Amino acid sequence: MRIAKGIFAVVLAGGFCVAAGLARPANAPQADVKVIEVTAKKYEFNPSPIHVKQGARVQLKITATDHTHGFKINLYPDGAPTTGDPGIVFTTKEDCFEIKQGAPVVVEFVAHTPGTYTFKCCKHCGLGHGGMKGQLVVEP
Repeated sequence: MRIAKGIFAVVLAGGFCVAAGLARPANAPQADVKVIEVTAKKYEFNPSPIHVKQGARVQLKITATDHTHGFKINLYPDGAPTTGDPGIVFTTKEDCFEIKQGAPVVVEFVAHTPGTYTFKCCKHCGLGHGGMKGQLVVEP
């Protein structure tokens, strides 16, 4: 009987968390998240530039369509000092996200500071690898 009460309490608490919006499936976006589909293929990201509003919580859902690529973005706007609080803040501490062909990767962050942020492929993907870049524009 004691075990049944404990299980009931856990299920009840879980229900309150879901009802309050505190728990959600790992890959389900929150209502206030801007989800943007991005493709990575031979030396380009599409779309680019990507425009978001200051303060927005953003999920880039990046899919490589030809082979493995990577995604790395500057934390500070282009040309700004790289000290102090970063202009975009990630939900994970990854530096270079590996994107395998056909396996989408979600990169989530909050865009705090207006400006243009350059992103690039961070996994060598061929002769044009150095030119595989894009831009995120955070607008006030």
